[in-house]
Amino acid sequence: MSWKNLFNAKECQETIDRINALTPETHNLWGKMNVAQMLAHCNVTYELVYTDKHPKPKGFQKFMIKLFAKNVVVGPKPYKRNTRTAPMFLITDEREFEKEKQRLIGYLQKTQKLGEEHFNGKESHAFGALSTKEWNTLFSKHLNHHLQQFGV
Repeated sequence: MSWKNLFNAKECQETIDRINALTPETHNLWGKMNVAQMLAHCNVTYELVYTDKHPKPKGFQKFMIKLFAKNVVVGPKPYKRNTRTAPMFLITDEREFEKEKQRLIGYLQKTQKLGEEHFNGKESHAFGALSTKEWNTLFSKHLNHHLQQFGV
């Protein structure tokens, strides 16, 4: 499957427009998260890139993540509904919708401006070096999954 190229300004803006179509009252079509929690959940992907908030897996744990999760995350197949996620991605507390929305939009804009070359060969939190295509799939597939979850 082909994913939006979030390094392309036009396609990135199309994704931002989908995010902007969400409201605090937007309901999920499946899953347990409310819309603010979903936005916070999507922000974790970018926190792993731009912050040191989450500890990096090491040794055997990292090997197992690369072995079993990498292809699911950066591969071409869409995510299945209600798939289990890593503990750091679990958002169970209440979040502020507008704050999480603006953080996500800011991360998208920062990523797009840094561009493909910045990410080509860049180390991911758990998967090692990824190609530009793999980074884009990681970002775009995850966002698309959750935006579909909320009907936008």
